[in-house]
Amino acid sequence: MPPLPECENDRTRIESCFAGEAVVLDASGALYLPDHAVLIVSDLHLEKGSFFAARGRPVPRHDTRDTLARLARIIGYYRPSCLVCLGDSFHDIRADQRMAAADLLTLKGLLAKCRDWVWITGNHDPQIAPTFGGRCAVRERAGSIDLIHRPEDGAPPLIAGHYHPKCRVRAAGRSMTGPCFLMGEQILLMPAFGAYAGGLNIRSEPIAALFGPEGARRAMIYREKLWFLD
Repeated sequence: MPPLPECENDRTRIESCFAGEAVVLDASGALYLPDHAVLIVSDLHLEKGSFFAARGRPVPRHDTRDTLARLARIIGYYRPSCLVCLGDSFHDIRADQRMAAADLLTLKGLLAKCRDWVWITGNHDPQIAPTFGGRCAVRERAGSIDLIHRPEDGAPPLIAGHYHPKCRVRAAGRSMTGPCFLMGEQILLMPAFGAYAGGLNIRSEPIAALFGPEGARRAMIYREKLWFLD
């Protein structure tokens, strides 16, 4: 595969092409389809902190606020007509019962900035409370591309989340780890956007099996920049 082109000296965005569509990979973990004015994020896991705190785990409960603040910045930058959240947007189906009123107000303000807002259902949020607004779907289309939560459930070409891919590299005697985009010929796997989402190494069997021997191009996010890995 040809290397991903660098289009920004500050490494905050990469312009490329996937399945015949122009794509912009963003160091926030979002992806933009400029020909359709569609902004895509995956695996927000809102209210994960409150989920564990309610079970006695000493976890700070500000992940939702942080994730929404970063989401607000990219919506303000790209000004999309449509925002698609690729599943596991909420850590569980009762997230609406724990979300702070201020955070819910912030979320509704973000929905108001987009003409269309799509919640793709995921394994953590097979049901999404109507309190949040927007519309729910199992999948969405953007041109020829299927937008779905689990890549195994879609029809290529597709953009999916679910696995929270991350990778590790060594450079100049140092080890660096970060979430990453994985772009194969027919599958583009998104990094998790949520503050507490964590990640799965791209060498793990579930991820490696998606791309086969041809592999995938990697764009790693490290210190809020994008780095190309061969």
